[in-house]
Amino acid sequence: MSDVKTVLDQVKAQMEKAISHLEIELQKVRAGKANPVMLENVMVDYYGSRVPISNTASVNTQDARTLVIQPWEKSMLTPIEKAIQMANLGLNPQNDGVIIRITVPPLTEERRKELTKTAKSLGEDAKVGIRSARKEGMESVKKLQKGGLPEDAAKDAEGKIQTLTDSHVLKVDKHIEQKEKEILTV
Repeated sequence: MSDVKTVLDQVKAQMEKAISHLEIELQKVRAGKANPVMLENVMVDYYGSRVPISNTASVNTQDARTLVIQPWEKSMLTPIEKAIQMANLGLNPQNDGVIIRITVPPLTEERRKELTKTAKSLGEDAKVGIRSARKEGMESVKKLQKGGLPEDAAKDAEGKIQTLTDSHVLKVDKHIEQKEKEILTV
C-alpha cells in the first residue's frame, strides 16, 4: 500500500508543479496594470554579461500605471533603457538621468482579446502537464498491479488519481477565469 501512496504523492506533486508554473506565467501576462513581474525576462548587458534587470536595479510600482526603475549604478541607466526597448514589450521607458519611468499604456480591446487567448493557451499547457502526470500515475499503478497489487486496490488508486486530476483541472480553470476577468476589466 505504501507504493500506491508514493505514486499518489508523486502525481500530486507533479500536478501542483503545473499549477504553480501556470501562476507564475499568468503573472507575466499584463492586464493593463503596472507590475514589476512584467520586466522579469528583460536581460541587461552588465559589463559584458547578460543579467536579469533585477540584478542591476530595483523595479517598483509608483502607481497602477507607472513602473519606476532605480539602477544601483548611474552608468546602468542607458543599458537598462535599451534592454527594455529591445525586449519588445510595447513599453516606452523615460530616462530622467536618475531613474527610469515606464507608463503602462491602457490596453486596446484587440490587445485584451489577444491576452485572453494567451492566458487560455497557458491554461491548456497546464492541463497537458496535469494529464501527463495522471497518465504516468496510471501506468505506475498498472505496474504495481502486475507486481502483485490487488485489483480493487489498483482501481481505488486509479480513482484517487482521477479525483486529483479533476480537482487540479478545476484549479486551472479558476485561474484562467480570474485572469480573463482581470484582463477584460477596463
